[in-house]
Amino acid sequence: MIASIDPATGQEIARFEPHSPREVEAALTAAAAAQADWAARPIAARTPLLRRLAQTLRAGADRYARLITAEMGKPLGEARAEIEKCALTCDFYAEHAADFLADRPVASSAHHSAVVHEPLGVVLAVMPWNYPFWQVFRFAAPALAAGNGMVLKHAGNVPQCALAIASVFADAGCPPGLAAVLLVEPEAVASLIADDRIAAVTLTGSTEVGAIVAGQAGRALKKQVLELGGSDPFVVLADADIELAAATAVKARFTNAGQSCVNAKRFIVEDAVADRFVAAFAARIAALRVGDPLAPDTDIGPMARANLRAALHDQVRRTVEAGAALVLGGAPLEGPGFFYPPTLLDQVTPQMAAFREETFGPVAAVTRARDADHAIALANDTEFGLAAAIWTADAARGQALARRIQAGAVFINGLVASDPRLPFGGIKRSGYGRELGDLGIREFVNAKTVWVGPVQEAAA
Repeated sequence: MIASIDPATGQEIARFEPHSPREVEAALTAAAAAQADWAARPIAARTPLLRRLAQTLRAGADRYARLITAEMGKPLGEARAEIEKCALTCDFYAEHAADFLADRPVASSAHHSAVVHEPLGVVLAVMPWNYPFWQVFRFAAPALAAGNGMVLKHAGNVPQCALAIASVFADAGCPPGLAAVLLVEPEAVASLIADDRIAAVTLTGSTEVGAIVAGQAGRALKKQVLELGGSDPFVVLADADIELAAATAVKARFTNAGQSCVNAKRFIVEDAVADRFVAAFAARIAALRVGDPLAPDTDIGPMARANLRAALHDQVRRTVEAGAALVLGGAPLEGPGFFYPPTLLDQVTPQMAAFREETFGPVAAVTRARDADHAIALANDTEFGLAAAIWTADAARGQALARRIQAGAVFINGLVASDPRLPFGGIKRSGYGRELGDLGIREFVNAKTVWVGPVQEAAA
C-alpha cells in the first residue's frame, strides 16, 4: 500500500493500492503512442498546452497548495508560492521554447549544415516529495515543449499530489497518455527504466538513490539527468553586510524546514566577523515560529517523515558530541507530528557530521575560516557541488572567488534559488545534467547534425 501521512499529526490521511502490472503496461503503451503523435506536431502546436497548464495551476492553486501542506508539511504560504513558480515556468517555456530549439546553422564544407533538435521519446521522471509540484513541472514543461512524453513515478509519501498533478494535465487538455502518473513502489523503477518504451530518465533525490538509478539507466544505455544531494556553502567574508547576510541566511537555511538540496547548510564565516554573524543569525532564528503549517503565522512546519527527523537529530547529536557548540534547538519537539526546532551549531569543523554529511532539515552549521582563501577551501571540502553563496562588499572580488568554488551555481550577495531562466544542476556527487533555462530544454533532445552537399545540375 502507498500511504499518505500528515506530518503535522503523524496520522494517516489516505492510502492507495499501487497500479497493477497490467495498468503499468497500458500506461507505457499509451505514453509511447501519444508521444509519437505529439513529436510530429510543430512546436507552435505544442506550446499552447503549457499556457493552459499555467492557467490550470493558478485556478486550483489553493487546493493544490493545501495538498502539498497536508502531505509533506510545508507552510501554506510556501506551498502557494510553489504552485505559482510552476505556472511561471510553464509560461516561460511557452514563450521561449521555439527560440531555444530553433535549428542552428553551422559553417562547414557543406552547401548547408545545421544542428536540429528532436525529442528523445518518453522520459521516466522519478521525483521527490520536498517540492512535489515544482520538481515535476520544472522537468515537464521543457520536456513536453520539446516533444517528449512523461511517465511520472512520484515519491511514495505524496500520492495525493501525484494524482492531483495527473488531474492538472487532464484539465489542461493534455493528450491522453502523454503525461502518465503511476503509483508504484520503488522496486518498480528498475523495470520501468529497462522498458524499451522509456527513452531516458530524470531523477531528483538522494545521492544514494541517484547512484542506483544511474547504474540501471547506464546498463540500458539511456540518457539520465540527476539532481541529487547538496551541502551548499554560504560564505560570509569580513567585508560583507553582516545584518543582510544573517537575514538572508535564515531564508537560505530554513525555507521548507531546511528540506531542500539547494538550501544553504554550511555557513563558512571569516573569523573577524564570525561572532557578529552568529549573534545576528541566532537572534533571527530564535524569532522563527514553529507550528501548524496551515496557520498564517507559521514559519516552519514539521519535517516530512519521522525517520528523516530521527536521522537529522542523530547528525546533531554526533556533531555536538564531537565538540560543536549548540547555540539553539537540538532536540525533537514533544507532541504529535514530526517537528524539529530550528537549530544552530557553531564551531563546527570539517571532521564533524554536520559539515561532512548532508543535513536535510532545519539545522545550520557555522564553521569559522581564517581568511577568504581558507573559506573557499572549506567550501570545496565536500563531496557535493550543487550551489553556493558568497557575501562580500566587493562584487568583482566575489566574481573572482565564485570561479574557484566547485558548484553548479554561485550566487553573490543573494539567496540561492532556482529560476526558470537559469540552468540549474550540480557537479560531483550532486549529480549531472541541467534543468531550466536553455540548457534544460535541450537535455532530452537529439541534437542531430544535418549536412547537405551541393546540388548537382542534371546534364543537358
